[in-house]
Amino acid sequence: MKLSNCVESFNGFIWKREINVRDFIQHNYTPYDGDDSFLVGPTEKTRKIWDKLSEMFVTEREKGVYDAETKLPQSIDTYGAGYIDKENEVIVGLQTDAPLKRGIFPKGGIRMVESALKAYGYELDPMTKEIYTRYRKTHNAGVFSAYTEDIRAARHAHIITGLPDAYARGRIIGDYRRVALYGVNNLIEEKKRFLERLDIQEMTEECIQRREEITEQIAALKDFFKMCANYGFDVTRPAMDAREAVQYVYFGYLGAVKDQDGAAMSIGRISTFLDIFIERDIKEGRLTEEEAQELIDQLIIKLRIVRFLRTPEYNDLFSGDPVWVTESLGGMGLDGRTLVTKSCFRYLRGMIPEPRMCSRR
Repeated sequence: MKLSNCVESFNGFIWKREINVRDFIQHNYTPYDGDDSFLVGPTEKTRKIWDKLSEMFVTEREKGVYDAETKLPQSIDTYGAGYIDKENEVIVGLQTDAPLKRGIFPKGGIRMVESALKAYGYELDPMTKEIYTRYRKTHNAGVFSAYTEDIRAARHAHIITGLPDAYARGRIIGDYRRVALYGVNNLIEEKKRFLERLDIQEMTEECIQRREEITEQIAALKDFFKMCANYGFDVTRPAMDAREAVQYVYFGYLGAVKDQDGAAMSIGRISTFLDIFIERDIKEGRLTEEEAQELIDQLIIKLRIVRFLRTPEYNDLFSGDPVWVTESLGGMGLDGRTLVTKSCFRYLRGMIPEPRMCSRR
């Protein structure tokens, strides 16, 4: 495992020899049981970004969507770099090439994409439609081929809803912290070692499937590196400081929402992990409390503008335009220590901004 000196200086041993984020957290986080008196408000940079987005939210509510892709299928590296306000962004990265623009996932089901676009006044590109109708089998078509006649009849009669033929179901939670702690090169090497362990004499169906999946994961990590490089970041190595830690974790999540449109794309438990980097930088004089809050505020802003293209019927079913980007704060470790840190408070401060920064969706 190749780690930078900045990461090697943290406590613990197991996490330095294997991919083990929990061990890293347990040996390095600082529990906090104080009050919120240390918190500060949003910086001017954060205010400018939120003010710009607030104007865009008005248009989005009026139109249903602010903007939408009509040709290029969404993937990790479909688009180059996109910004809200490049000069004021300390955490960067958008799902498409512009804020609030919704990508399309025809691999899930071409009819659903076409219906959603038409509902908001857009037309699907004819070539894209032809490719995913004639030459590429979609998730929707695959699921329908597995349905029994009874399932099809119940679906047609609207007796049951929420079947997996429209969107990916369930809650997808990746461990995006690994990107910041280990860097992409170490993650790829770990995948390659796992692939070698599957090199057995008997190539069973399960073994073939696992090898294919791991190969796809390695390819995705390479695409992920290119995505981050478009923003000027080298994620092949571990994060060097708090800003890179927040940015790399967000990049990991961004890669997921660029490639999947699951009903719920959660970010998991990252506040305690990020607090380790933030508290170290504050103690060493490389970061102020204002800058720490700015990092968290702008991370939360990015999470708040995650968008997926859904039909109006889907939105009506769930009372809005839901994404369910959830984060787990606090809790208790197996050793009985609280997992609450100062960054848990910073999150709550960022999630409940001042009145002028509030927006309803």
